[in-house]
Amino acid sequence: MNNLELQKRANDVRKGIVTAVHSAKAGHPGGSLSAADVFTFLYFEEMNIDPTNPDMESRDRFVLSKGHTAPGLYSTLANRGFFPVEDLKTLRKLGSYLQGHPCIHIPGVDMASGSLGQGISAAVGMALGFQMDGKSNRVYTLLGDGEIQEGQVWEAAMFAGFRKLDNLVVIVDNNNLQIDGAIDEVCSPYPIDKKFEAFNFHVINADAHDFDSLRAAFDEAKATKGMPTCIVVKSVKGKGVSYMENNCAWHGTAPNDEQYAQAMAELDAIAADLEKAGEA
Repeated sequence: MNNLELQKRANDVRKGIVTAVHSAKAGHPGGSLSAADVFTFLYFEEMNIDPTNPDMESRDRFVLSKGHTAPGLYSTLANRGFFPVEDLKTLRKLGSYLQGHPCIHIPGVDMASGSLGQGISAAVGMALGFQMDGKSNRVYTLLGDGEIQEGQVWEAAMFAGFRKLDNLVVIVDNNNLQIDGAIDEVCSPYPIDKKFEAFNFHVINADAHDFDSLRAAFDEAKATKGMPTCIVVKSVKGKGVSYMENNCAWHGTAPNDEQYAQAMAELDAIAADLEKAGEA
Protein backbone atom coordinates (compact mmCIF):
# COMPACT_ATOMS: atom_id res chain seq x y z
CA MET A 1 0.00 0.00 0.00
CA ASN A 2 1.43 3.41 -0.93
CA ASN A 3 1.93 6.17 1.60
CA LEU A 4 -1.00 8.28 0.40
CA GLU A 5 -3.40 5.38 0.86
CA LEU A 6 -1.94 4.70 4.30
CA GLN A 7 -2.43 8.37 5.21
CA LYS A 8 -6.09 8.13 4.14
CA ARG A 9 -6.56 4.99 6.20
CA ALA A 10 -4.92 6.57 9.23
CA ASN A 11 -7.19 9.59 8.94
CA ASP A 12 -10.21 7.27 8.88
CA VAL A 13 -8.82 5.56 11.99
CA ARG A 14 -8.57 8.95 13.70
CA LYS A 15 -12.17 9.75 12.79
CA GLY A 16 -13.23 6.45 14.33
CA ILE A 17 -11.30 7.19 17.51
CA VAL A 18 -12.89 10.59 18.01
CA THR A 19 -16.35 9.28 17.14
CA ALA A 20 -16.08 6.34 19.54
CA VAL A 21 -14.84 8.38 22.48
CA HIS A 22 -17.40 11.14 21.89
CA SER A 23 -20.22 8.59 21.70
CA ALA A 24 -19.06 6.90 24.91
CA LYS A 25 -18.48 10.23 26.67
CA ALA A 26 -15.37 8.51 28.04
CA GLY A 27 -12.13 6.99 26.86
CA HIS A 28 -8.57 7.86 25.92
CA PRO A 29 -8.21 9.85 22.70
CA GLY A 30 -4.72 11.35 23.18
CA GLY A 31 -2.64 8.18 23.10
CA SER A 32 -4.97 6.54 20.58
CA LEU A 33 -4.40 9.40 18.14
CA SER A 34 -0.63 9.43 18.66
CA ALA A 35 -0.50 5.73 17.73
CA ALA A 36 -2.98 5.86 14.83
CA ASP A 37 -0.30 5.77 12.13
CA VAL A 38 1.47 2.85 13.83
CA PHE A 39 -1.82 0.95 14.14
CA THR A 40 -2.53 1.65 10.47
CA PHE A 41 0.89 0.51 9.27
CA LEU A 42 0.72 -2.70 11.31
CA TYR A 43 -2.75 -3.74 10.19
CA PHE A 44 -2.76 -2.50 6.60
CA GLU A 45 0.79 -3.40 5.59
CA GLU A 46 3.04 -5.10 8.12
CA MET A 47 1.22 -7.99 9.79
CA ASN A 48 0.11 -11.31 8.35
CA ILE A 49 -3.61 -11.21 9.18
CA ASP A 50 -6.94 -12.01 7.53
CA PRO A 51 -10.10 -10.19 8.69
CA THR A 52 -12.21 -12.98 7.17
CA ASN A 53 -10.33 -15.55 9.26
CA PRO A 54 -9.25 -13.73 12.43
CA ASP A 55 -8.22 -16.94 14.21
CA MET A 56 -6.00 -18.43 11.52
CA GLU A 57 -3.04 -20.25 13.04
CA SER A 58 -0.41 -18.59 10.84
CA ARG A 59 -1.41 -15.03 11.75
CA ASP A 60 0.95 -12.60 13.43
CA ARG A 61 -0.06 -11.52 16.93
CA PHE A 62 -0.54 -8.03 18.33
CA VAL A 63 -0.82 -7.12 22.01
CA LEU A 64 -1.91 -3.61 22.97
CA SER A 65 0.09 -3.32 26.18
CA LYS A 66 -1.17 0.24 26.72
CA GLY A 67 -4.69 -1.13 26.74
CA HIS A 68 -6.42 2.16 27.60
CA THR A 69 -5.86 3.24 23.98
CA ALA A 70 -8.39 0.61 22.89
CA PRO A 71 -10.27 3.22 20.77
CA GLY A 72 -7.25 3.31 18.46
CA LEU A 73 -7.10 -0.47 18.15
CA TYR A 74 -10.87 -0.80 17.72
CA SER A 75 -11.02 1.85 15.01
CA THR A 76 -8.17 0.17 13.16
CA LEU A 77 -9.78 -3.27 13.38
CA ALA A 78 -13.11 -1.85 12.20
CA ASN A 79 -11.55 -0.02 9.26
CA ARG A 80 -9.60 -3.18 8.37
CA GLY A 81 -12.84 -5.16 8.19
CA PHE A 82 -12.87 -7.20 11.41
CA PHE A 83 -16.22 -5.72 12.45
CA PRO A 84 -18.52 -2.87 11.30
CA VAL A 85 -17.23 0.69 11.65
CA GLU A 86 -20.70 1.68 12.86
CA ASP A 87 -20.12 -0.44 15.98
CA LEU A 88 -17.50 2.03 17.18
CA LYS A 89 -20.37 4.21 18.39
CA THR A 90 -21.22 1.53 20.96
CA LEU A 91 -17.89 1.89 22.79
CA ARG A 92 -18.29 1.39 26.56
CA LYS A 93 -22.06 1.12 26.29
CA LEU A 94 -24.00 -1.49 28.27
CA GLY A 95 -24.23 -4.68 26.23
CA SER A 96 -21.58 -3.65 23.71
CA TYR A 97 -18.70 -6.00 22.94
CA LEU A 98 -16.40 -2.96 22.67
CA GLN A 99 -15.39 -2.37 26.27
CA GLY A 100 -13.00 0.29 27.57
CA HIS A 101 -10.02 -2.06 27.33
CA PRO A 102 -9.38 -4.83 24.78
CA CYS A 103 -11.19 -8.11 25.43
CA ILE A 104 -10.26 -11.43 23.86
CA HIS A 105 -13.75 -12.02 22.44
CA ILE A 106 -13.45 -9.05 20.06
CA PRO A 107 -12.59 -10.14 16.49
CA GLY A 108 -8.92 -9.40 15.85
CA VAL A 109 -7.92 -8.99 19.51
CA ASP A 110 -5.25 -11.51 20.55
CA MET A 111 -4.90 -10.57 24.22
CA ALA A 112 -7.03 -8.87 26.86
CA SER A 113 -5.04 -5.97 28.30
CA GLY A 114 -5.29 -2.85 30.39
CA SER A 115 -3.16 -3.31 33.48
CA LEU A 116 -0.06 -1.42 32.41
CA GLY A 117 3.14 -3.42 32.14
CA GLN A 118 1.44 -6.77 31.66
CA GLY A 119 0.85 -6.78 27.91
CA ILE A 120 4.52 -7.03 27.01
CA SER A 121 4.83 -10.09 29.25
CA ALA A 122 2.02 -11.81 27.33
CA ALA A 123 3.68 -10.87 24.02
CA VAL A 124 6.99 -12.30 25.20
CA GLY A 125 5.22 -15.54 26.13
CA MET A 126 3.64 -15.75 22.68
CA ALA A 127 6.97 -15.13 20.98
CA LEU A 128 8.67 -17.78 23.10
CA GLY A 129 5.95 -20.28 22.24
CA PHE A 130 6.37 -19.68 18.51
CA GLN A 131 10.16 -19.94 18.87
CA MET A 132 9.92 -23.25 20.73
CA ASP A 133 7.50 -24.64 18.13
CA GLY A 134 9.67 -23.47 15.24
CA LYS A 135 6.87 -21.36 13.79
CA SER A 136 7.31 -18.21 11.70
CA ASN A 137 4.58 -16.12 13.39
CA ARG A 138 5.76 -12.71 14.53
CA VAL A 139 4.56 -10.88 17.65
CA TYR A 140 4.14 -7.12 18.01
CA THR A 141 3.31 -5.18 21.16
CA LEU A 142 2.70 -1.46 21.65
CA LEU A 143 3.66 0.23 24.93
CA GLY A 144 3.21 3.77 26.17
CA ASP A 145 6.27 5.71 27.27
CA GLY A 146 4.61 6.31 30.63
CA GLU A 147 3.87 2.60 30.86
CA ILE A 148 7.55 1.72 30.79
CA GLN A 149 7.83 3.19 34.29
CA GLU A 150 6.38 -0.19 35.35
CA GLY A 151 8.96 -2.69 36.60
CA GLN A 152 7.28 -5.65 34.94
CA VAL A 153 8.18 -4.17 31.54
CA TRP A 154 11.86 -4.58 32.30
CA GLU A 155 11.47 -8.11 33.67
CA ALA A 156 9.85 -9.06 30.36
CA ALA A 157 12.53 -7.22 28.38
CA MET A 158 15.30 -9.02 30.27
CA PHE A 159 13.74 -12.40 29.51
CA ALA A 160 13.11 -11.57 25.83
CA GLY A 161 16.69 -10.43 25.31
CA PHE A 162 18.09 -13.46 27.12
CA ARG A 163 15.99 -15.84 25.00
CA LYS A 164 16.97 -14.04 21.77
CA LEU A 165 13.33 -13.65 20.67
CA ASP A 166 13.92 -12.22 17.20
CA ASN A 167 10.25 -12.79 16.34
CA LEU A 168 9.28 -10.08 18.85
CA VAL A 169 8.92 -6.37 18.09
CA VAL A 170 8.29 -4.00 21.00
CA ILE A 171 7.02 -0.56 19.93
CA VAL A 172 7.21 2.33 22.39
CA ASP A 173 4.86 5.24 21.64
CA ASN A 174 7.05 8.12 22.79
CA ASN A 175 4.64 11.08 22.89
CA ASN A 176 6.31 12.31 26.12
CA LEU A 177 3.02 12.79 27.96
CA GLN A 178 1.13 10.72 30.52
CA ILE A 179 -1.97 11.51 32.54
CA ASP A 180 -0.06 13.65 35.07
CA GLY A 181 2.12 15.56 32.61
CA ALA A 182 5.44 15.16 30.82
CA ILE A 183 7.03 11.77 31.46
CA ASP A 184 10.44 13.30 32.08
CA GLU A 185 8.90 15.37 34.90
CA VAL A 186 6.79 12.58 36.44
CA CYS A 187 9.36 9.77 36.39
CA SER A 188 11.79 9.89 33.49
CA PRO A 189 12.46 6.65 31.58
CA TYR A 190 14.99 8.34 29.30
CA PRO A 191 17.11 7.35 27.48
CA ILE A 192 14.60 4.74 26.30
CA ASP A 193 16.76 3.39 23.48
CA LYS A 194 19.81 2.83 25.67
CA LYS A 195 17.74 1.02 28.30
CA PHE A 196 16.40 -1.49 25.79
CA GLU A 197 19.87 -1.92 24.31
CA ALA A 198 21.09 -2.85 27.79
CA PHE A 199 18.53 -5.68 27.79
CA ASN A 200 19.96 -7.06 24.51
CA PHE A 201 17.43 -5.53 22.12
CA HIS A 202 18.18 -4.20 18.68
CA VAL A 203 16.80 -0.65 18.93
CA ILE A 204 15.51 1.58 16.14
CA ASN A 205 14.32 5.18 16.49
CA ALA A 206 11.55 6.20 14.07
CA ASP A 207 9.01 8.91 13.31
CA ALA A 208 5.54 7.70 14.31
CA HIS A 209 3.86 9.90 11.71
CA ASP A 210 6.08 9.15 8.68
CA PHE A 211 5.25 5.95 6.82
CA ASP A 212 8.64 5.80 5.11
CA SER A 213 10.28 5.92 8.53
CA LEU A 214 7.94 3.25 9.88
CA ARG A 215 8.45 0.99 6.86
CA ALA A 216 12.21 1.22 7.15
CA ALA A 217 12.05 0.44 10.87
CA PHE A 218 9.84 -2.62 10.52
CA ASP A 219 11.90 -3.90 7.57
CA GLU A 220 15.00 -3.58 9.72
CA ALA A 221 13.26 -5.43 12.54
CA LYS A 222 12.43 -8.32 10.20
CA ALA A 223 16.04 -8.50 9.07
CA THR A 224 17.36 -8.59 12.65
CA LYS A 225 18.27 -12.08 13.82
CA GLY A 226 19.27 -13.40 17.23
CA MET A 227 17.71 -10.63 19.32
CA PRO A 228 14.34 -8.91 19.78
CA THR A 229 13.74 -5.45 18.35
CA CYS A 230 12.45 -2.31 20.05
CA ILE A 231 11.17 0.51 17.83
CA VAL A 232 10.92 3.80 19.70
CA VAL A 233 8.50 5.96 17.71
CA LYS A 234 8.51 9.68 18.40
CA SER A 235 4.91 10.85 18.27
CA VAL A 236 2.56 13.73 19.05
CA LYS A 237 -0.13 13.03 21.62
CA GLY A 238 -3.53 13.87 20.12
CA LYS A 239 -2.10 13.96 16.59
CA GLY A 240 -4.58 15.21 13.98
CA VAL A 241 -6.84 17.24 16.29
CA SER A 242 -5.36 20.68 16.90
CA TYR A 243 -6.64 21.32 20.41
CA MET A 244 -5.64 17.84 21.59
CA GLU A 245 -2.08 17.89 20.28
CA ASN A 246 0.64 17.90 22.96
CA ASN A 247 -1.98 18.43 25.65
CA CYS A 248 -2.02 15.88 28.48
CA ALA A 249 -5.54 17.02 29.44
CA TRP A 250 -6.75 14.85 26.54
CA HIS A 251 -5.13 11.71 27.89
CA GLY A 252 -8.47 10.41 29.16
CA THR A 253 -11.10 13.05 28.32
CA ALA A 254 -13.93 12.80 25.80
CA PRO A 255 -14.82 15.77 23.57
CA ASN A 256 -18.18 17.44 24.02
CA ASP A 257 -20.48 18.04 21.03
CA GLU A 258 -18.82 21.30 20.00
CA GLN A 259 -15.32 19.87 20.37
CA TYR A 260 -16.35 16.76 18.45
CA ALA A 261 -17.65 18.88 15.58
CA GLN A 262 -14.37 20.80 15.44
CA ALA A 263 -12.30 17.63 15.50
CA MET A 264 -14.29 16.02 12.70
CA ALA A 265 -14.12 19.21 10.63
CA GLU A 266 -10.33 19.20 10.97
CA LEU A 267 -10.10 15.52 10.03
CA ASP A 268 -12.47 16.07 7.09
CA ALA A 269 -10.19 18.86 5.89
CA ILE A 270 -7.22 16.50 6.06
CA ALA A 271 -9.21 13.94 4.08
CA ALA A 272 -9.99 16.54 1.41
CA ASP A 273 -6.34 17.52 1.13
CA LEU A 274 -5.34 13.87 0.75
CA GLU A 275 -7.92 13.42 -2.00
CA LYS A 276 -6.51 16.43 -3.84
CA ALA A 277 -3.01 15.03 -3.48
CA GLY A 278 -4.19 11.79 -5.05
CA GLU A 279 -5.69 13.63 -8.02
CA ALA A 280 -2.60 15.75 -8.64
